[in-house]
Formats: sequence, C-alpha cells, structure tokens
Amino acid sequence: MTTIKLHNTKTRRKEVFTPLNPDNVRMYVCGPTVYDRAHLGNARPVVVFDVLFRLLRHVYGPGHVTYVRNFTDVDDRINETAQKRRAAGAPGTLEELITERSDETIGWYHDDMDELGALRPTHEPRATAYIGAMIAMIEDLIASGHAYAAEGHVLFAVDSYSNYGALSGRTVEDMIAGARVEVAPYKRNPMDFVLWKPSSDDLPGWDSPWGRGRPGWHIECSAMAQELLGASFDIHGGGIDLQFPHHENEIAQSCCAHPEGGFASVWMHNEMLLVEGRKMSKSLGNFFTVRDLLDQGVPGEVIRYVFLMTHYRKPMDWTAEKAAQAEATLRKWYALAAQAPDGTAPSQTAIEALCDDLNTHAVLSECHQLALAGDAAALRGTMQLVGLMQAEGPAWAAAPVVDLSAQSDRLAAARDTAMQTKDFTQVDRLKAALLAAGVEVRMSKAGVELVPGPDFDPARLEGLE
Repeated sequence: MTTIKLHNTKTRRKEVFTPLNPDNVRMYVCGPTVYDRAHLGNARPVVVFDVLFRLLRHVYGPGHVTYVRNFTDVDDRINETAQKRRAAGAPGTLEELITERSDETIGWYHDDMDELGALRPTHEPRATAYIGAMIAMIEDLIASGHAYAAEGHVLFAVDSYSNYGALSGRTVEDMIAGARVEVAPYKRNPMDFVLWKPSSDDLPGWDSPWGRGRPGWHIECSAMAQELLGASFDIHGGGIDLQFPHHENEIAQSCCAHPEGGFASVWMHNEMLLVEGRKMSKSLGNFFTVRDLLDQGVPGEVIRYVFLMTHYRKPMDWTAEKAAQAEATLRKWYALAAQAPDGTAPSQTAIEALCDDLNTHAVLSECHQLALAGDAAALRGTMQLVGLMQAEGPAWAAAPVVDLSAQSDRLAAARDTAMQTKDFTQVDRLKAALLAAGVEVRMSKAGVELVPGPDFDPARLEGLE
C-alpha cells in the first residue's frame, strides 16, 4: 500500500496517514455559507481537498472513500435577502424564500466548482436537514454537564472541557484577549459559545426544549459529521481562518457529546489567499468571485493550476501573470496529452510527491519534465491525478497556439555547442532576446521549453538567429 504523509495541525507535525478503516476512509471539510457567490478565497479549500479526495480514491479505491462537505443554510445574510424579497412582493413564506435563496446559491456554487474540475463530495448535507440531530446533541451536552440553558439560549461550558485550545495552541486567557468575545449577562464564562439561540417571529426557527430558535454555527458541523461519519473519522479539513474558534469548538462539543469517539484523527488547514500580494478586500478593489474570473475568460483549469502552484500550507498569491503563464503551459500540455488514451497511469514520481503532504508544486514540475520528454501517456495520467484533464481536453485549449519550436530548437542547439566549446555567448544572446520578447525560458537536462508570458511580443522575435 502506498504511504501517505499528511501534516496534522493537531500534533503540529507531518505523520504517516493510517485510516481507522481502509475500507471506508472518511473526511469532513467545512463547506460554504450559501448567501452569495463563492469568492476566490472560498475556492482554495475546495481545490486543496479535492486533490486529497482524488489521492485517497487513487490509493484506497473510489468506493472506499467517503467525503462530506456541508452547506450552511442557516445564516443572517440568507435571512436578510429573503426578507428583502418578501418586502419587494415575492410570493411565498419567509421559509420558502430562504430555501429558494439557498437553492439558488448552491446551484451557483456547484456550477463554479464544477468549472474548477472539483469532484462532487459523497455527501453534501444542508444544516437545515439536521436540526433534529443538533437538538439531540445539545440535549446530551446539557445532561452531561457540558452545556447550560440561559434566557432562551444554550451555551457550551468551555471550563468543562480540559483540552479546549489544544488544536490552536492557545490558552483560554489568550483566546479571551485576542478574540471577539460576545459579552452577555447569561454567560458563565466569556468564552462560552452558543449552541442554540432564540428566533424572533420574523426569523426562521424550529421548536426545541428551550423554545423556538435556531442552532449556533459550530454545532451544525459537529452534528452533521456525527450523523454521516460517526464519532470517530479520519480527516477534518478547512481554511486556517476556521481553526479558531470554529474547529476548536467543534472538537469540544463532539468529544464531550461522544466521549467514546475521538472525532477527527487528522486536522488539515489550508493557508489564506492573496491577490497581487495583498489581502483580498472590497475596499482595495481586488475582491472578486470565481464567476467574475470565469466571465472574464479565465478558464477554470487555469484557476486550478494557479492554486496548485503553491503548497496548501503556504499563503497563495493570485496574479494575472501567473494566470497567463498557466494558460500557456496548459495549452501545450493539453495538445500533447490529447494524443494518449484516457485512463493512463500517472507517473510514480508524481504519486510520491502528492503522497508527501500534497506537494502539488512538485507534481506540476513532474508534468513539465514529462512534457519535455514527450511522454503523452504519463502526462495525461499525472494531470488527471490532480484534476487538470478530464476525458477530453477543453475547447479553449484547442485554439491556435504560439509556435516557438524553431526558437526552442535553435536555443537547444546553441546550448549543445556551448557545452562542448564552453563558450555560452550565443546561448546568452538567444536567451536575452527571448526574455525581452516576453518568453519564459526553461532549460533542464530534459531539454528546452519556451512559454509565452503575458507580455509576449512575437514581433520582437523576427529575424532572431
């Protein structure tokens, strides 16, 4: 069996992954709150954990991996949109308008993530379908002394769980100092968090032992994970922004409600996304959704490739230059890979790289080498391993491409001569001319690869000899 090593946030080290049951490897990833289009930062964990899903399916078999990613459809922003639609005269009850908005947004999400080549998870539960399970878990927490009811709310008693803070490595004192803690008179401890809260007549709500209300955010994932994966499962993933308080609170609730289980064995977190070196923000004018990029003509495969260029545990910087380079590279790869039949095997080097804590950058480097070597079959299989090529190459990649084969051959010949004469003057001259024309020059033992960059100017190559 192939050995997979993953960095476990809980232990702060890379470990050999040993599933609880190799016949049913189980993974939970926190999904979106479906109030609007997914922005580019929302897409990063989708691609990261889609790659892991593909790797687990490759190693253990497609029928032996269960992947759960939820939809949070209990949210004030969803409610606000539904209320505005009702005020504007839209037919239906508030609950029906909320469902309509959630359905609409989930449809958008599926369309956009499909464009990125992401496989659909095994289960995509909606929070509203598991309210009963949430109420039952809250009742268990109250009965065991880990939660208490107060003024229509139910809160988790942080003091009752001695390991609180272990995932993020923070003390409760540090958390209080650094977190936005809601101060409320009914809280026994400022860090106690809401499991259930009351709903007013103009908001959606469900009957419960504590009155009509709705669940807190954290209990939703705990209940859905318990129902679909059990008290113990293998991997829990999400963005680093969810590590505290969301994931910390999930652990506390789940381990106290089901002390017989261990909840998730491995915790994985992807780092945040930047745009042109800056945090994405509407105020900076660099905030955009996945659909914005797709509508601008950036193919979904290109977005995925740019994500794969950076290791998931490092901040990723989206730039227009990277997107242009990715598109030029993919055009070449698709042209070559299309010559091989579907279902070819990936290279062993790529498999080993992916098994080393999802080293996608090394997989792309291997694809470059396979392309230089003209190995269409291994290239196709390796691209498919990380979700870059479906059964057929995309239509956009079939468009006319820049033919730099003559310049590539000329540079390769000059390099061969220089290796004999030790005079690299001609190599340097050709390379400088190519760079000045906006061509990225890649030279390795396997050969020479030229990739047109975003500023490529073919006129500057005329007469180059």
